[in-house]
Amino acid sequence: MAANLFHREAVAALGAGLHRGVQWGVTAPLAKLTRRPTPSEIADVLAEADAIRLPDPGADGLKGRSLGRIGNLEVRLATRRSEIRRAQRLRFKVFYEEMSAVPTGLASLSRRDADAYDSLCDHLLVLDHDILKPAKTPFRAPRPKVVGTYRLLRGEVAERHHGFYSEGEYDLSPVLAAQGGRRLLELGRSCVLKPYRGKRTVELLWQGIYAYVLHHRIDALIGCASLEGTDPDRLALPLSFLHHHARAPEAWRACALPERAVRMDRLSKEAVDPKAALQALPPLIKGYLRLGATFGDGAVVDRQFGTTDVFVALPVERIGARYRGHFAPA
Repeated sequence: MAANLFHREAVAALGAGLHRGVQWGVTAPLAKLTRRPTPSEIADVLAEADAIRLPDPGADGLKGRSLGRIGNLEVRLATRRSEIRRAQRLRFKVFYEEMSAVPTGLASLSRRDADAYDSLCDHLLVLDHDILKPAKTPFRAPRPKVVGTYRLLRGEVAERHHGFYSEGEYDLSPVLAAQGGRRLLELGRSCVLKPYRGKRTVELLWQGIYAYVLHHRIDALIGCASLEGTDPDRLALPLSFLHHHARAPEAWRACALPERAVRMDRLSKEAVDPKAALQALPPLIKGYLRLGATFGDGAVVDRQFGTTDVFVALPVERIGARYRGHFAPA
């Protein structure tokens, strides 16, 4: 019974944290619009957004396949540019309208959270088939509503292009050197529409992630998770707990970039009350802890999103058999 309760808590914690939109190496904020743009400027900005962002999702054995379904909800990878745009609109709604992220001029005009990494990533979607949106062109079927998303960046893709997104906050070179040929997957830009923040949606997202892990033979998940707030002293208890009790082994211990790093060991180990610290941690980080994740050295303050970020490493072999069995495809 205790084991089952522990499992349910882990799933619930992972789900509860999704609405916070875990930030994965977000860059510094750009200037907001200071005057009303002309129609031609709007057109230029929207064209720039599409140039950043609109690859055709490539051929992949998972593309077009359902990776899981619970009732009216289904999880699968995006297969069209329009689906990626819909995921970006969902991210904008959660990060900028619901949370406290500061939009750039581009995001303000397009109403989409978009960057250059979107064109390199696969986009995991949760779709609600009970809510159909009319197609914009004749003779096309209505589209199910996008209610959840995760962005997935494989190591071999990152190596061929700009590197991992989290390298904007952390020095990953020692980790990459130590891991040699192991296959890494960076998770990012996770969010779920507010009415769908429950067990079903998070289970589907993790079913999709685990199907992706198995298909691409991924060895470890990495990325950055966020604590709300930009004052590390106010976050001293949870940061110190992660440093003293969940510090990654050296082979996985990415360090915050020197110019951005803030110390995590703000309290001594003896001064940390583990029970109080766990209560102070965001649900998503608690969920990762239960799955076996460990954390890098140093935190990074992300003022654009109003968060303090920590580096997460989760080798797949550390995920318990109970969780792997639960998230495995049927």
